[in-house]
Amino acid sequence: MKAVGVIVEYNPFHNGHKYHLDETKRKTNPDCTIAVMSGNFLQRGEPALVSKWARTKMALEAGIDLVIELPYAFATQKAENFANGAISLLSALHCEEVCFGSENGTIDDFTSTVSFMKKNQQAYDHTTRQYLKEGYSYPKSASLAYSSLANHDTYVDLSKPNNILGYHYVKAIHDQKSSLKAETIMRTSAGYHDERFSHESIASATSIRKALFSAERDIKEIQNYLPQSTTKWLSAYFEEYKLFHRWEEYFTLLKYKLLTSSPSELANIYEAEEGIENRLLAFISESTSFQDFMEKIKTKRYTWTRLQRLCVHILTNTTKDQLKKINENPVATYIRLLGMSQKGQRFLNHVKKDVEIPILSKATGFSDDLFTLDQKAAQTYLAIFPEPLRTQLLRQEYAKPPIRFNEEQQIYL
Repeated sequence: MKAVGVIVEYNPFHNGHKYHLDETKRKTNPDCTIAVMSGNFLQRGEPALVSKWARTKMALEAGIDLVIELPYAFATQKAENFANGAISLLSALHCEEVCFGSENGTIDDFTSTVSFMKKNQQAYDHTTRQYLKEGYSYPKSASLAYSSLANHDTYVDLSKPNNILGYHYVKAIHDQKSSLKAETIMRTSAGYHDERFSHESIASATSIRKALFSAERDIKEIQNYLPQSTTKWLSAYFEEYKLFHRWEEYFTLLKYKLLTSSPSELANIYEAEEGIENRLLAFISESTSFQDFMEKIKTKRYTWTRLQRLCVHILTNTTKDQLKKINENPVATYIRLLGMSQKGQRFLNHVKKDVEIPILSKATGFSDDLFTLDQKAAQTYLAIFPEPLRTQLLRQEYAKPPIRFNEEQQIYL
């Protein structure tokens, strides 16, 4: 059976994702489509809008056959680590192809760019350090260094967010000596960071979340940008829990954590560099919201995304030592199943005897360094709920089996 993989957050699943999924299937003609999906916290350092279980249902009803979780240690890191973890999972499952969205849209350009960067790594690293000394953030320094070396008519524009991820997917395939074949599909209509609606049916997840968090809009007003299944599960989640997850819901926890931590304790947290912990402590007392706090601590050198990721790691108490060990060998050590269609189950039955890492249907009784961080992430994500709901949801986190979906009858088994 031929499987194609997509690497996603689905926060939430929207029409742009549906376009990418349909085009992926058209281009690769797979027997099974696998989504490697981030869990409780995301690459930009944000809590997922709704639970991974609700997002899994959105994915299954949209046509994904198998949903597996990208562990916290990869999901909340920069593009290189994010890509390494995701590609290692698809490779472990003997997936044949991976298809990603990009602003470029031509896979040969990504392959050429990876080759170019390998030949020019020393010059690239030197130039990046020079820009860092001038006070630019690392992403900006890296982008400027690349622009000074590469001809964008020949190579991929690495100032674009999806191109950056795509480059690291192709690089991870090369570095891991994976047999995966990469394909790409050009993004359409809405940019990754767009905050406004500019198309009648396609919008970025950023603009959709912004609308959801606005007091002037409700789900009905953004339903043109979402498949019906997404609208259904967003509505059901809000009706049951009376919230969507966002940083403001966690600000009290973050404030408590910062106010009860010493500079030396914070300096041990992953992504705390160059004394940034002192800046956080200097502004937290007077900050009235997460937005207010972020506006106070952001500088030219520290991007909003990096600061958010640092705040996530503070909440989960993820230390430099913990992630240093994982980053030395950035590959997944288990496969956590979140959901599957009947096609997905047939594919698993076909390959499982050849899969060399554990496949977890439930998370009880399993332990390793990666999974320990997933457990802390789950406890943090659910901490905003009152008891006994929090304990009930946490118990489900470990005991809940994969969601099973009959794609022909559109029912859950």
